[in-house]
Amino acid sequence: MATPTILLRAWQSGDAAALDRLMDIVYGELSRIARLVLSRERRDHTLQTRALVHEAYLKLVDADVEWKDRSHFFALAARAMRRVLIDHAKSRGRVKRGANPIRVELKDMPGASPALSIDLLDLEAAIEKLAACDPRHGQLVELHFYAGMDYNEAAEVLGVSARTVSRDLRIARAFLARELGVRPA
Repeated sequence: MATPTILLRAWQSGDAAALDRLMDIVYGELSRIARLVLSRERRDHTLQTRALVHEAYLKLVDADVEWKDRSHFFALAARAMRRVLIDHAKSRGRVKRGANPIRVELKDMPGASPALSIDLLDLEAAIEKLAACDPRHGQLVELHFYAGMDYNEAAEVLGVSARTVSRDLRIARAFLARELGVRPA
């Protein structure tokens, strides 16, 4: 049986059937990532797991990317899902602090209570600001919060040690907490 990495390379080399075989293998993992991403959204979110996976899939298929391996694929899948959610929020006419904003729960932020939620577009702006200051920190937030990667998986994608990921994630959390106005408990 072919691995995702082998199928990615075959697809990139022009084997259109490899994409179908790849999706058979990775659909479950893409669904897991989508469920994780949507679990942080408001409960009445109109975008369903299956729709998020399919929208992200379309973005991945259209992407002009040099696929490296399985981890790289899932990192880009998480980014595609993030973009789909942001596009969805914008298309629904949400404006900063406007009526009925899309909210996300902050479960992994220092000092954040379990009930704390913030506007998705505010979070996106804070992540973009973080990425502008330090691209690796921005990518780490995406890998950890959106893709649900643990320290070792994120370290593999970023080409650093798990210890560096731990340190960088502490810095990124502090930056986002400050940007979002989350006060330590």
